[in-house]
Amino acid sequence: MATGTLRFVAIRHKVRLVLFLFIYADSLRCQQFVIPFRAPADCGAQELFDISSLSCARCGSNQLGSSTGLTCVCKTGYRSVTTDKASLTCQLCPPDQPAVTKDGFGCIRCPGSLSDEGKCLCPPARVLVERDVSGKLLDEARCETCDGNISALSVPSSSGDRCERCQATFIDTSCMCNPPNILAGGLCFPPGSLPTNVNPSVTYAQLKFSVQSAWFVKNLYSSSAACLVFSNLTACQALGNMCVMNMHSFSGVSNDACGLFNSIFRSMAAVSSTQDISYWRANLPWLYYGDEPGLASRVLQTDPIPGGFSFRGKNKNNDIKLLAAVYNVRGEFLRWERLGGNTLQLCPETAIKQAAAYSFGTAYKESCELSVAELMDSHPEPLFYDVFLDLGGGENRKLLPLPTLVYNQQYNGRFVNQESMKNWYLSRRIFLVDMLSGREKSVSSQPKVIRVASSVKIRFQMVPRTQKGQVYPPLMIVTYTDVPITDINTQTVSTTFAVEYDMDQSEARIKTDTALGVMGGVAVLYSLLKTVSWKRRIASPLIDAGTMLKFLLFYAGDLANVFFAVTVGTGLYWLIFYKAQQFVSVLLPRPAQEEQFVTYIGCAFTLKAFQFLHKLVMQVSVDVFLIDWERPRSKSIRTVPGSSGEPKRDAAPVSIWRTYFVANEWNEIQTIRKISPTFQIMAVLFFLEVLGFSNLALRDPWSTLTRSSQAYTPPYSLILRYGLAATLWLCIGLLQVIFFTVFYEHFVEDKIRQFVDLCSISNVSVLLLPQRCFGYYIHGRSVHGHADTNMEELNNNLKREAESLCGQRGLLPNTDLQTFQVSLTNRLRSQYDRIREPLIRRNGPQRLIDASTANPFEQNIRAYHTMNHFLGSIIDHAHPDMDYIVKDKLVFERVIGMEFLEPSDKSIFYNDEAHSFSDVLFYGNEATLLIFDTLFFCVVDLGSQSFVLAAVLTYAQQMIFRLIRNFLGRKNLVNKTLVDERFLI
Repeated sequence: MATGTLRFVAIRHKVRLVLFLFIYADSLRCQQFVIPFRAPADCGAQELFDISSLSCARCGSNQLGSSTGLTCVCKTGYRSVTTDKASLTCQLCPPDQPAVTKDGFGCIRCPGSLSDEGKCLCPPARVLVERDVSGKLLDEARCETCDGNISALSVPSSSGDRCERCQATFIDTSCMCNPPNILAGGLCFPPGSLPTNVNPSVTYAQLKFSVQSAWFVKNLYSSSAACLVFSNLTACQALGNMCVMNMHSFSGVSNDACGLFNSIFRSMAAVSSTQDISYWRANLPWLYYGDEPGLASRVLQTDPIPGGFSFRGKNKNNDIKLLAAVYNVRGEFLRWERLGGNTLQLCPETAIKQAAAYSFGTAYKESCELSVAELMDSHPEPLFYDVFLDLGGGENRKLLPLPTLVYNQQYNGRFVNQESMKNWYLSRRIFLVDMLSGREKSVSSQPKVIRVASSVKIRFQMVPRTQKGQVYPPLMIVTYTDVPITDINTQTVSTTFAVEYDMDQSEARIKTDTALGVMGGVAVLYSLLKTVSWKRRIASPLIDAGTMLKFLLFYAGDLANVFFAVTVGTGLYWLIFYKAQQFVSVLLPRPAQEEQFVTYIGCAFTLKAFQFLHKLVMQVSVDVFLIDWERPRSKSIRTVPGSSGEPKRDAAPVSIWRTYFVANEWNEIQTIRKISPTFQIMAVLFFLEVLGFSNLALRDPWSTLTRSSQAYTPPYSLILRYGLAATLWLCIGLLQVIFFTVFYEHFVEDKIRQFVDLCSISNVSVLLLPQRCFGYYIHGRSVHGHADTNMEELNNNLKREAESLCGQRGLLPNTDLQTFQVSLTNRLRSQYDRIREPLIRRNGPQRLIDASTANPFEQNIRAYHTMNHFLGSIIDHAHPDMDYIVKDKLVFERVIGMEFLEPSDKSIFYNDEAHSFSDVLFYGNEATLLIFDTLFFCVVDLGSQSFVLAAVLTYAQQMIFRLIRNFLGRKNLVNKTLVDERFLI
């Protein structure tokens, strides 16, 4: 019983324990760990900031927080006592020794006064001694005088606790810099060595004011004097740095930083130069190349650098190796630094992308917005760079100095480096960020203005006609931006780093302009020939405004073809020769140099658009008539109501359905093309975006189709992009045309020839007149005499025709040719117009319509039968005064598109096996449509830099113009053939 009770008690307590653990674990899981925020500045005078708990902790008795707030120190008059604990203990000094030693661990009696910190003070030029030579603490401190005479030449150290030898410039007979000597920057200068009224101002030309720089006030005179008098290397470098911070600018003031530097430079003319470079004087930094007129062009465009660059092969060399000598603002040499990564690039980017800047041939550009506050933290003092190109050479390693062009440099108030090259002043040393020279009150105060290198460009120029990748010395172009400080936490500054490549494009431009001039002249002649042909075809000998307009429209189309051929050829040339070269011989035009090329593309597109619209208007206004050869089969008659209400007898009518059927088929083939627009768009996008052909248009020499997402992607070249897109569009289009004409039309269906066959089966001929006296004729007269028949008779007729048991379909006996180009006489055309005149008047203004005329339907019927009878009789030679002959066209006539014979007495029917009547359809103008689509696609892409958007808009344009052509062509077909629109499907 007791055991059972005990088990029950244990189980009950076990359940409670499990419940407690669950509740405790749940509370731990739901707890939020929140601590109060404390900074060292938030702690009180008797507190320190505990870096372990990140909170304020109270100091011990007789203790205060240190100046940093991170430790505790004893109060004034208390010394530190060493204990075995980590905590600090402070003990009050006795009254007879009230001062605390400098180390804080002893109490001592002072020979003089005490400082605010409770330590002994000594008069100037004396040092405080608190211990003897063995380190034993003295009872009373002593103030010892340093011997400044020639026997010792010592002065107190900066800490004031020992004597040390005085600076070399003081050493004469004592360590005192007595008048008339000048004390500056801790140095003693002899009188008259340099005027003391130096100008410590820094000019900010963009902001149109100057700042009295605290750094210049402190160091300009001493650096200049030490450089001039003592040839102090560090001082000369510091002076050069101050000139660089003043933008290398010359002015009428000779006592500013650059004026002082140049005065010293000229004073050392007799001193030997450094490294055999006349612009680099001994002891001085090399800041300028010289001020001779035209020097920049001689430096940059005379002698190529040794060696050359190549993109491929065993001698591949495309690495740009830059090296820089780095100095701090005090003129101290810090290191040689290889320029790669973020040395000259302020924008934060990955190392892989930044390394692409130093791959020759890759157009590199990175831009960003930087916070002024972050720049102040990362660049408290400027660093200065003398940049060199590493030419290699193993043990005999050579360096080539990079000339620098500072856009902000002024010469007597002129920004000479923003003018032409003959006025440039090349320099050497640069900096990226200057947070120091814009401080007015002290070097530790907040700057009033900062100066940032907002643009750093390295430009390579190719040697003309080189085949070995030779380039001239690269030029570094630096542009600085002056930023007045208002709120450093919100202010930003933009910066750009770029590497550009240049090549003399004058020869290529001359060749392009020559090609345009020659081909443009040929286009003028060809357009004149077209205009003459057009005048002959409309039978008009007068040269009027309409003739000039027609010539301009013809010339627009031909000139568009010239621009298109030249631009596509140019783009393809750059694409092939730039991407495939081994040794560098050509470089892509810079974006500014591509503007003329883009203008040519715009001209080609605009002119081609005029030609396209001209052809569209011509097609939707062509004269069309369907000649029905069908006659009643028998003399059967029918009874119809007469005009007086009495019945009259008339011949049985001929069915109109065959004519409607031919009209519908003609309406359907008006917009067929030799290519599929949908397939064209999809194929082009597949190659450009899916297979990565678009990467071939990037401004780098690599022909790889795939690029890593982590690698740098250079900008696109407009020339390469246009050449690639246009070539690809044309190639796919031409392949479609070849497939359509060679395979599809022969083995699937040929809608043009099917239409001709349909005309023969329907016993309907088609007359097309795009010009007044010129057009096309499709002879559709049935060899069987009738087409209104049943299925059995139709099949029998076709079988007899296949077995050659009947005549042939041709216009002439024993021929099969059914299509002709027709050149009509003026008399025939006039008769044609007279028959159509009532209909034209009816479609004109209401004031010209005669109210007494018959209703429109009867007028249409009468005009249709009259025209059908007239044209049928013409074909049957029923009018001797309007007869015609049939002949072949000369080859030359076909080439130039003009007929030599004028149809004065008889019309001329030219045999046309090529079915040229398709010229009034989209089908016969595929070249114009293909070029127009190509230019439209390329223009949209160049404007948007998006192949997808260009494809979508091109497809939309094709569909819109197709709808317009169908709609207007349908209206024209109804008006010209007199077919009722309700029966056009």
